[in-house]
Amino acid sequence: MLVHICCAVDSHYFLQKLQKEYPDEKLTGFFYDPNIHPYSEYYLRLLDVKRSCKMLGIDLIEGDYDFENWLEAVRGLEHEPEKGSRCSVCFDRRFEVSAQKASEMGERMFTSTLLTSPKKSLKQLQTAGDFLAEKHGIQFVAPDYRKASGTQEQNILAKEDALYRQDYCGCMYGLNIQRDQQNRLADELFSPISGQVQPESIEERIALYEKRLILEESHIPYRIIKQRFLNWRMHMGLLRIRKNVVPAHFLPYSTLKSEYTRGKIDYETGTVHHMNRDEVKFITLSDYNKLMKTSYENVKALIFSPPSFDKEVLLRTQLGITAYDLSTIVVVEEIPTNKIEILLQSETYSDVKEVLIER
Repeated sequence: MLVHICCAVDSHYFLQKLQKEYPDEKLTGFFYDPNIHPYSEYYLRLLDVKRSCKMLGIDLIEGDYDFENWLEAVRGLEHEPEKGSRCSVCFDRRFEVSAQKASEMGERMFTSTLLTSPKKSLKQLQTAGDFLAEKHGIQFVAPDYRKASGTQEQNILAKEDALYRQDYCGCMYGLNIQRDQQNRLADELFSPISGQVQPESIEERIALYEKRLILEESHIPYRIIKQRFLNWRMHMGLLRIRKNVVPAHFLPYSTLKSEYTRGKIDYETGTVHHMNRDEVKFITLSDYNKLMKTSYENVKALIFSPPSFDKEVLLRTQLGITAYDLSTIVVVEEIPTNKIEILLQSETYSDVKEVLIER
């Protein structure tokens, strides 16, 4: 039986139920999910699925990540709600490829771990699966493992085996709708031009789960805990001196009361130069290099390849600024002596992230 897999939380429970119900059937996992965006999220889920299948002794095949074709398939359905027409097209596409793969492999049956997702319609999935199974001359197996406290059991297993628990289906359109309803920032879709790994970003999670695999292979005990913290994202930052745009690097947790401010340098304290409005502060690249023990030749080089987020946050303390300070701090090559204009779109928000602790 070929089992289309959407994520480890659903598959880990679903595959174990199938192993008990079909003890004589060889199960093969098929990870085909071009709907997942961005690719880093796709990679993270695949990483966790590989770990789950290894734990269960299940062979796994990875399908193509043909995201562009998926985008074309759902064109015009971007604003459809969860379980709407876009979801139907998404299921049809993934089931079509899964049924075709099962037929090519000579399998008699195929199924999908989407059947155990509490956010999906069983009827919708059954209709899509049956149609494609008949088209390819195979059988679609659609067990309802949600009933009899199945969803609760699934969550217990996911917690026990420390699986990655994503909080959106993978579709960027569904994510934007979900985050709008939650009045939350869709920070999963942020990708800084600097390449700097942001706190509670997908890239940070990947590093955590890759380290987890190394610890497990080395039989080193660990625990993944959760922390509530103040997160930050910058949409854009712009510095103008006498109406000319000047290269500027904005340190993490830089914020403004509104998006725009203007003024001039009023005084200095040590290496920090203070603007006369909105608590804006400046430091030179030279002082930045000394404090951070770096050797950037110009601010542009810093913008496109900064140190780690955590190291830059610590710079605030080195500058004598308190840990609770959210003032805008700008790194420039020379401290401006003329009129300053700043456009900064950034926000702070309460968030939760996972932290790996070796025991």
